Amino acid sequence: MGKTYQTAVINAPVDRVWSKIKNFHDLSWASGVVGKCEAVGDRPGDQIGARRILNDAFHETLVAFSEVDRSFKYSIDDGPAPVSKTDVKDYIGSVRLFPITESDTCFIEWSSNWEAPKDDACDFCHNIYVALLNELKKAF
Repeated sequence: MGKTYQTAVINAPVDRVWSKIKNFHDLSWASGVVGKCEAVGDRPGDQIGARRILNDAFHETLVAFSEVDRSFKYSIDDGPAPVSKTDVKDYIGSVRLFPITESDTCFIEWSSNWEAPKDDACDFCHNIYVALLNELKKAF
């Protein structure tokens, strides 16, 4: 099983960060990493089953969403190697936000796990998520 786990502290209240990232169809805050986010179908970005294509390569589906827990999960259904549907299966990414009450900031964790015969996707995914978290920090 492959997996990654990344965290960051964002210098903004948790509700502001959540309002920026909760729309599965809007990654405008990550323009340095995601140049294009295309919604597929007519489901809104906060409804389970919403689908998107990132950078004309990553096909993803929203599989869980909680306004109360400030969290969502998504599957990568296909993409470039090493996360293509022939390289990995059952890929689930998970994002969750927590308030840091002492400083009125936000702790975010972004993790993922999948099944694969090789570990090629570990560094690939880790580097993408670190870059996304750095973009989110810059947005605040």
